[in-house]
Amino acid sequence: MRIKNKKTIFFDLDHTLWDFEKNSALAFNTVLDKYAVKVDREEFIKQYVPINIKYWKLYRDGNVTQEQLRYGRLKETFDILNYVAAENIIQQLSEDYIKHLPLYNHLYDGALEVLEYLKAKYSLHIITNGFHEVQAGKLKNSNIHHYFQTVTNSELAGCKKPNPAIYEYALKAAGAEKETSLMIGDCIEADVQGALDFGIDAIYFNEFRKEAHTSIKQVNHLLELRNLL
Repeated sequence: MRIKNKKTIFFDLDHTLWDFEKNSALAFNTVLDKYAVKVDREEFIKQYVPINIKYWKLYRDGNVTQEQLRYGRLKETFDILNYVAAENIIQQLSEDYIKHLPLYNHLYDGALEVLEYLKAKYSLHIITNGFHEVQAGKLKNSNIHHYFQTVTNSELAGCKKPNPAIYEYALKAAGAEKETSLMIGDCIEADVQGALDFGIDAIYFNEFRKEAHTSIKQVNHLLELRNLL
């Protein structure tokens, strides 16, 4: 069943269009080699991924700072792997990882096709909790920046999804109305429920087919959006 009467679409970036896990693993391979960190790479990524998700939730809820997020997720991963790294090395690794991360440009399957399809019908925008410089690099290096008329991030808005103020900021920046807007993202709490609570319709990008309430519109592959929009 198609979604009608929409003019503006807001996308999340990481884990929705930009393949964070694939690009993150490539960035870590580079920086761990640079600093001669001798840990099993597969095990490192296996432990890091859930720790990173945990820290981003803490950051989203205002319980850690940007600096604590960037340092803590690495320190905790090394601790689990019983790898001893000096504080200054962890800081350097963290900084280098952030510099390398936007250099990789893997997108989710179907991302370019669906953006090309949607741009002719809708005004497209980004709402991300990521940091301005990093997210700008991701959009540019993956060559999708030109699809979006505005990019709202947590630094510009002064708050993070699911705070309603970031949606208010994004709407004003886009010159859009709630009733004719739609949010698409991978996080039930931040992207979907945050938008719905604010009064914007939402679609859940449920890549891993997690259980979700039947009332929530969802797709498991980005190309499925063409059947809804």
